[in-house]
Amino acid sequence: MTDPAPLRLAFMGSPDFSVPTLNALISAGHDVVCVYAQPPRPAGRGQKERPCPVHAAALDAGIEVRTPKSLKTAEAQHDFAALHLDAAIVVAYGLILPAPILEAPKLGCLNVHASLLPRWRGAAPIQRAIEAGDTETGVCIMQMDVGLDTGPVLARSAIQIAADETAGELHDRLSVLGAALLGPILAAFATGEVTPTPQSEDGVTYAHKISKDEGALNFNAPADTLVRKVRALTPWPGAWFQTGDQRIKVGAVEVAPGDSSKAPGTVLDDTLRINCAEGALRPTLLQRPGRGMMETDAFLRGHPMPVGTILGERG
Repeated sequence: MTDPAPLRLAFMGSPDFSVPTLNALISAGHDVVCVYAQPPRPAGRGQKERPCPVHAAALDAGIEVRTPKSLKTAEAQHDFAALHLDAAIVVAYGLILPAPILEAPKLGCLNVHASLLPRWRGAAPIQRAIEAGDTETGVCIMQMDVGLDTGPVLARSAIQIAADETAGELHDRLSVLGAALLGPILAAFATGEVTPTPQSEDGVTYAHKISKDEGALNFNAPADTLVRKVRALTPWPGAWFQTGDQRIKVGAVEVAPGDSSKAPGTVLDDTLRINCAEGALRPTLLQRPGRGMMETDAFLRGHPMPVGTILGERG
């Protein structure tokens, strides 16, 4: 592949996942003239407004940052077109890009997406892949169109999902993979050495946005399903169960033998083996409200859960 001259780019992204790609573009010598990010939001105990990770990284690099609440206005679209871009690179930005934005750069808008499209289009591909029990995922570089992650794909790179991998761990690996994949593909695309391939109509799935309410563990489900759920929701929003008036967060868990004669949610032994519809769960990391995460044996010394106790969303 032939390296083109540095490209005039805008970068559009918000969370930690996006930062390695922004840094890679800067390191490659491209002219990142503007960064678009989600507006600062209240965070921390003082609820002071805090810029998102991409915003902070751009300021550190001395790049102009724009934080519009929408790109659907004529003013926002005029300001974007006035940048006279070769391309815009989009990584987990968080706003819909209307057609005038998509069409303004010479090469269009390229998206780094954390799945093997067309599987897991949408907002939460990493979590949904783990939750579904996928053994493989990856990153795609896609030329964006007006659909939801429906554009043609320039490149893809696959990796295996480890049996005990959490969403946080997989997030970090895919973030680095996406940054590494984009560089040579962007160069090849700019010089016409690679062309996008339309996505298949087969195998389309949608990764719906994660809700905080999803964290409740329903022990009427099979144990292996709940193990995947804990992994998929770690570190955010976290999986939990109710005991009395306390919500106990589960940081890690393993499958254990169940007891078909006991109700789901029943504590089966003093290691906190919890009966499920099929099999049982044994949490290995637990957290009480206002406390740190700790190993289960230490947790039980200060917060015992007797055999026969029935746990669940409502206690």
